[in-house]
Amino acid sequence: MYKNILVPMALDHGVGENSVEIARRLLSEGGKITALHVYEAPEGSVGAYIDASVVQSAFERAKARLEDRVAAMPGVSSMIVKGHSGRTIIDTATELKADCIVLGSHKPGLIDYFLGSTAARVVQHAPCAVHVARDSK
Repeated sequence: MYKNILVPMALDHGVGENSVEIARRLLSEGGKITALHVYEAPEGSVGAYIDASVVQSAFERAKARLEDRVAAMPGVSSMIVKGHSGRTIIDTATELKADCIVLGSHKPGLIDYFLGSTAARVVQHAPCAVHVARDSK
């Protein structure tokens, strides 16, 4: 059983609720679950054409969506961080001293085979146990 579980949530996928239920089963009495969304702002040449206020507005909308989603999950706190998904999940788990990450994973597409999936990066580099929950869709 784990005392401090991090549950990364992609707001555009429906894997968060399943991951939270798994985290609840793995949680020790008195433990905590933190739902994390990593906001990836546009980078490079795309970022150069987007006004900073537009990026900030999108971040605030994502934060509100995460808070709304987590509000229906008693005992789960929410956190949103800007960064690259794989690296930021690992860094946040380290900062929070998480002892488990429960990570949802969709079926890989062609791009995942070339770039690698977020789940694969987290499993390889996480500072703690990782439970990968495959999305059944």
